[in-house]
Amino acid sequence: MINTNSPLSQQELDVIARRHKDFQEGQMGGARASLKFKNLSGLDFKKTDFSGADFTGSILRYANLSKCIFSGATFYACDMRHANLEEADFSRCDFRGAFVAGANLTGADLGSADLREGYIQEDNKAHLEREDIRDDGSVQTVFTGARMIDTNLSKAKAASANFSDADMTGVIIKDADLRNSNFKGANLTDADFTGCDLRNADFRDSVMSGMKMEHSEKSGLDTSGALTASNSGTKIAETGKKLEDFLREHAQWIQTSGKEGAQMNISDLDVREVHRLRKYPLIAIKASGTKFLNMDLKDIQMQSSSLEGADFRDCDLSGADLRGSSFHHALLTRANLSNAKLGPLQFKGKNGEPPTLKPVNLTKADLRYAILDNADLNKSILTDADISFASVKGASFKEAALSGIIFKGVDLEEAVDLDIPE
Repeated sequence: MINTNSPLSQQELDVIARRHKDFQEGQMGGARASLKFKNLSGLDFKKTDFSGADFTGSILRYANLSKCIFSGATFYACDMRHANLEEADFSRCDFRGAFVAGANLTGADLGSADLREGYIQEDNKAHLEREDIRDDGSVQTVFTGARMIDTNLSKAKAASANFSDADMTGVIIKDADLRNSNFKGANLTDADFTGCDLRNADFRDSVMSGMKMEHSEKSGLDTSGALTASNSGTKIAETGKKLEDFLREHAQWIQTSGKEGAQMNISDLDVREVHRLRKYPLIAIKASGTKFLNMDLKDIQMQSSSLEGADFRDCDLSGADLRGSSFHHALLTRANLSNAKLGPLQFKGKNGEPPTLKPVNLTKADLRYAILDNADLNKSILTDADISFASVKGASFKEAALSGIIFKGVDLEEAVDLDIPE
């Protein structure tokens, strides 16, 4: 017998999987997988067919469920935070009250799944380690910060579900019940909500460019602050200049120390249609309020730039050199900043004076669910920044200014030299 409160080993899970397969095939000794209130964190489900299995109340944090089949399975009130659920089949599954924050559901199938609120019995609350259980035992289904690119949620029952801050680019949610659901801050670029019931749904501050909502019920829909095709800003082509013109003038401005040419200023423009922007050196540019959402900016050179209020949501900035730049009030939600250089930029002193350091300014920046693994944040200014649920494995915060920083859901022990002020 397996102790209810003890974690399962990989070997124990493999045995249960074999018996479940024998059950499905009608073999002697087979048994339906019943894994209620078990700790399965970090285990590999090895692309197995667990259709009809019961995982009620179990913990599956960081587990690998990718490419598995769970059709008709029960994940009632499960803790699946940061699990890998890529391309898995969750059709007709019971996800009521599940906690799936920060998980990767890219290409997963949740067609006809039940994502409504769940109700937790008093004697089971101790197993769940959740803060959002209400006094009456009810609990939302939570997909906050989840990566759900090209996920299928058609015909899902998701009234009152929480998808805030999720990346739902290209998601298909046709004919679903989404009444009172929360999509605040979510990326819904090119998502298809055709025929959905969206009454009283919250889409505030979300990205709705290319989103389809034909034949949907939209009474009470709140889209305040949402980014749409009509309010995303002027495109570079609409300025009467080409990107090459900006770059040529900027290069001349740098080479002549500002005597000739012009500093590149793309503030408030929407540059998402610019291909391969990352191949250009963008040192000391002005890009306040610029829209960079979803762009591939890996390894980009963007030192000493003015990027206040710029929108970098869902951008790949891994390995980027951003030293000395200002991101005051910038949106970096879900951005990949792994191995990024966010430390100070050193300038030579004039007339024999010592060199000066220009730190990265991330004051009041939104870095929720960002990936900061192995990033250099030494001496950076993170005053009042929000890094809730960000991944900080190996990130260095030596001598960083952290007054007022919000770090809910962050594993602080994974960071280096992170000294949170009291």
